[in-house]
Order: sequence, then structure tokens, then C-alpha cells
Amino acid sequence: MPEPTPPIQKPLRYGFLLLPQFSLSAWALAADALTRANGLAERRVFETLTLSLEGERVRAGCGVDITTDLTLSYAPRLDALFIVAEDAQLPVDVELLQRHLALLSPDKLFIAGLDTGSYWMARAGLLSGYRATLHWQEINRFTEEFPDVIVSSNLYEIDRNRGSCAGGAATLDFMLALIGQHMGADFAAQLSEVFSIERIRPGNERQRIPLQTRIGGSQPKLTEAVSLMEANIEEPLTTDDIAFYVGVSRRQLERLFKQHLNTVPSKYYLELRLNRARQLLQQTSKSIVQIGLSCGFSSGPHFSSTYRNHFGITPREERAQRSQQG
Repeated sequence: MPEPTPPIQKPLRYGFLLLPQFSLSAWALAADALTRANGLAERRVFETLTLSLEGERVRAGCGVDITTDLTLSYAPRLDALFIVAEDAQLPVDVELLQRHLALLSPDKLFIAGLDTGSYWMARAGLLSGYRATLHWQEINRFTEEFPDVIVSSNLYEIDRNRGSCAGGAATLDFMLALIGQHMGADFAAQLSEVFSIERIRPGNERQRIPLQTRIGGSQPKLTEAVSLMEANIEEPLTTDDIAFYVGVSRRQLERLFKQHLNTVPSKYYLELRLNRARQLLQQTSKSIVQIGLSCGFSSGPHFSSTYRNHFGITPREERAQRSQQG
């Protein structure tokens, strides 16, 4: 008897709701990841729709006008909806958004926010009790406005049927993770190579929030000191050198670090160098000795023991773990 014909799998339909002044880069990266996944799979796994809240055309934050396929109220059945935004303070009609979302059975639908899309999800009542993230520039304001949301500064969050992403380059990591859930980790890894990236960053990796944003602009000497540290990783400066270049005494510098960062300059500097080393171990094929030297460690054994004391594993074990995950 002939083999039964396997059922034809329908493409997953993903809708992108583009809000006024949306992030063009976040939408483009997300949509392109799905398009290239189709190409790699050599079949139509995903189909995408662009949606608007009102009218056909939506202007991105960079000034480009996009003609969308449909308004949200006419959207067909979706497997996922991505809300793409950039400016969280624009006067978007939240009641209209809620009415349109209600037509899509939001309790059963995977809904994700890209860049500041989480803001509009929260305002529409979609994130109460969920973990969520968004672009670091809006985290403090978001936390104050929505105390019922568990806010993180991670690159992205996937919590049950809700997702959120910080935007920018993190959009690609987020989409690769979602694609990997459907197509498998090996497929996602192959797709990452199409984009010429060396690894898919996990969602629990933190956004890099500029120091000046964390402590405010009232401490220019501290910001200058950290900038000096970041610019001198391979040949570390002494604490006395940093104090001299910044124009304060060593004791003043130590007081600034203790008051605002709850640490001492030498420890903060060491953690900067170790975090840079970890990034190089995960993202490059440089030898462990090369990485140690490039991060200011005088020898391989010194680097290895310091790394183990801080992270709990040796550089060699770190690289082995990353290879297994890949």
C-alpha cells in the first residue's frame, strides 16, 4: 500500500501592529527573521501581516511611512501578535486598542511587545502578573506606572502567552528564540548564521544600561572614572591613576563608588574586565590565554583562578558549556 500523504501544515500567521512612531528597526528585524526562516526551511512556515490601529498608513519614528495590510479590527485569526512601538508617551487610543484586541481572544493568543510595545500591552491590561521588559530608557517610568507587572532589565522575556523585548539588536535574539521553539534549536542556530551572528543571546542576559542613566547626570566624576576603566581593559590603570586623571583624591573616588555603586573602584574594574572576558569566551574563538591577556590578566593561571573565584567555573568550563548549548 502507498504511504499516507502527510497533512499539509498551515503557516503560522504572525501579525505586527505598528503603532504611530513605531521602531522601524524592531519591525524590520522581526519580519526579516521570519522571512529568512521560510527560506532556510524551503517552505512557508510563517506568514506575516502588518496591522494598524487606525487607517492604512503608519509613520515610523524615523519618518518612513508604511502602508499596512489591514486595520487590527479586520485581522484574521492570528497565531501571534507583535505590538511594535518606540515612543511610549504618544496619545494612542488605548480604549480602541482594547476593543480591537478583544476581537482576537487575547487570553488565548501569544502577544508580544517590541521595544516599548510592552507599555501598550500593560495599558491594555495584558501584562498584570507577567514578567516583562522593554527598552532601558523606559524601565523606571514603566515600573512606577505598572506595579502589577514583574519588570526586568533583560534582553527579552517569554512568560506563558506573553512576550516582550527591549528592541534594537535584542529583537533578533528574541525572534530566533521564538523560531527555535517551533523549529528546534539547531534550526535557530543555522538561521543565526544567516544573519552572521556568532550566538543567540539568552533572554536572561541583561541590557547594557549606561552608567549615567543608572546614577543620573549629577556624578560626572564617577561617570568619567568608569569611562576610563572601560577604555583601558587590556592595560588596567591603578586606582591612583584613575583618581589623578579624573581630578579627585583616591579617597574621594572610593567614596563615590561606595555611595553610588556600593563597591570599591578596584572591584568594579575587575568585574568589568571579567565580564568582557566572559563575552569574548562566548562570542569568539580566541584562545583562553589570548582573552586573559586582552582583559589585563598577566598569565593564564591568574586569569583562570580569578575567573573561577568570580563566576564559579573556569574559563575552559565556560567555553565548554557554551559549545554544548550551541
